[in-house]
Amino acid sequence: MIFRRKGKNDDTVSTDVDEAVDEGGAATAEGPFDVSEVDPATLEAEDRIDLGALVITGLPGMELRLQVDEQSGDVQAILLVLEDSALELRAFAAPRTSGIWSEVRREIAAEATRMGGTATESEGPFGTELVLVVPVQDPEGQIFSQTSRVIGVDGPRWLLRATVLGRAAVEPDAAPPMEEALRSVVVVRGSEPMAPRESLALRLPAGAQPAAEEEA
Repeated sequence: MIFRRKGKNDDTVSTDVDEAVDEGGAATAEGPFDVSEVDPATLEAEDRIDLGALVITGLPGMELRLQVDEQSGDVQAILLVLEDSALELRAFAAPRTSGIWSEVRREIAAEATRMGGTATESEGPFGTELVLVVPVQDPEGQIFSQTSRVIGVDGPRWLLRATVLGRAAVEPDAAPPMEEALRSVVVVRGSEPMAPRESLALRLPAGAQPAAEEEA
């Protein structure tokens, strides 16, 4: 497991990893799963990686990167990278009575529009998702359009938000590995009271240690 500096406020931990949906994007028998739906022995399998609120199963050749806030040390998001595609995972608390993806989806679309981009709803394998095209600036100052797919899955008292980036966001033949990785995710919400939309706590894998900071 290797730390790599990512920007001013984030670190990245990286390692190689071997190994029916309704309109609201609710969790189904195909996954993602709530921890209550998974046998404990499955969670302890060698190909599973426990990251706290999320337990993932990687694919051969897939790289795991954790975005870590430099000041707090908190893991903010999980990024699974395979060739020129990536899947970002974040999990949030949700009310006991209803899912929040439809509401969050509208807010994400409004923010994309505010940034001068576009947001289009489409039906995908996990339900209604967003296809965003937003302007971004590269390190050289050039502006270009970035396309992403934002997927939301409502579970029992949680929302799992997945963002597909790179080639898998624009070319259907590159999407299956990212979708397979998403289907295998197990969400561990916990029983403690949490405010809706509060981030579920992520952590480094057992035994992961940051390497010394690289020189700029």
